[in-house]
Amino acid sequence: MLINCAAYQNGKKLGDIRRDEIHDYLSRPGCFVWVALKDATAEELDGMQRQFGLHELAVEDAHHGHQRPKIEEYGDSLFAVLHTIEPEGDELLIGELNIFVGTNYVLSVRNRSEQGFASVRERSEHEPHLLKHGSAFVFYALIDTVVDRYFPVLDAVEDELESVESRIFDGTPGRENIEALYAIKQKLIVLKHAVGPLHEAVGRLYGGRVPAICTHTQDYFRDVGDHLLRLNQSIDSLRDMVITALSVNLSMITIGENETVKRLAAYA
Repeated sequence: MLINCAAYQNGKKLGDIRRDEIHDYLSRPGCFVWVALKDATAEELDGMQRQFGLHELAVEDAHHGHQRPKIEEYGDSLFAVLHTIEPEGDELLIGELNIFVGTNYVLSVRNRSEQGFASVRERSEHEPHLLKHGSAFVFYALIDTVVDRYFPVLDAVEDELESVESRIFDGTPGRENIEALYAIKQKLIVLKHAVGPLHEAVGRLYGGRVPAICTHTQDYFRDVGDHLLRLNQSIDSLRDMVITALSVNLSMITIGENETVKRLAAYA
């Protein structure tokens, strides 16, 4: 489903355009087209491939989905896969955002995700001095938004862990605590799978041989890399805390059993 299709030039929005007008704007100097799709069909992706000249391997990955987070370079274009994570009750809903970036276009395709990126478009349009960087700034803004959305999810997991830790010492049944801790551990694994590979991939956008598209936006991607580093460290710390909490919980169960045995021995 097409969400948005607009053309920009010199940091300003020229206006919303139709699909059949995309090619006309791509040929304009200093102009780029930003298209957003949601749960795109194979026909829609094939149409965009013809419009933008997307690499067939990148389109194939977007077709199949369920890819590991990554950023790949195809000539003068980039293809990125990011995992979106949204709370859904006591579970985490895992979606995917595919981003195709060229010198004169940005195509974002989100799948299995309810949270859109209208705020990213609004933010970009209100910062023309940054939007002058073209498609590279939009690419940064999309990645930055996905990464920033990991923080409240991680904070909620940390609050959940603190709640379980307090229950370990108030007499809550040990099995209930163990089940809760394993559920938290599973959520941390989901976050680790989203953050870990992306941290490595983003590092290539500001260090070493930087893709030509990102030459003037390295500082922005370095900031994203810093956020991902903080997330990685927090996830690892919480995983260690979960392991410690499991150990303490099992110790409390053992102590409780020993006290019961002592009482039974005394009664005998």
